[in-house]
Amino acid sequence: MIKDFKGTIICASKYFDEKQLRKIYDQGYHDFGENRVQVLVEKMNKLKDLDINWHFIGHLQSNKVKEVINDIAFLHTLDRISLAKEIQKHANHKIKCLIQMNLTEEDQKSGLYLDKLPQFLLEIKKYDKIELIGFMTMGKDEDEIKTNEVFKKLYDLSQTYKLPLLSMGMSNDYELAIKHHATHLRIGRKFYDLLN
Repeated sequence: MIKDFKGTIICASKYFDEKQLRKIYDQGYHDFGENRVQVLVEKMNKLKDLDINWHFIGHLQSNKVKEVINDIAFLHTLDRISLAKEIQKHANHKIKCLIQMNLTEEDQKSGLYLDKLPQFLLEIKKYDKIELIGFMTMGKDEDEIKTNEVFKKLYDLSQTYKLPLLSMGMSNDYELAIKHHATHLRIGRKFYDLLN
């Protein structure tokens, strides 16, 4: 579907029902990402016979942490210490987490602003159930120049802080993300090509 990409393609499963997800799985895609806790739990239950790596890719409310934290392979949206505290309380093993950065500085988007990152990294060291492995961000809708800038900045952060995984790029901007060394693409609508 996306040629020559050596990283992980995550199917953004919110676009698909159980039957469609089984078809996608049969095509060799075993990483699925969901952005709502209730829907994730439902899909996990329906697809528990499949060996899926589940990624949580949406805003995780602190009061929902206990419902999913021990069943996901990766959390892409760690963006505040209050969330880290809840993970520490409910996780029964180390959770692989990516720090969500809001590099477009849009109020409607979740994620840490750049100036908050150093303090966040200092504080997060207290929580031994959190394993930081990378960064996640979103581009700016219909603004290729800004998106390119944001993806470059995320790569620079990964080099500075030695956190190698980069979750960035969706169906409309994944080519830019690949250019800037994305390791995880979160792809939704493009999967319809496989189903037709």
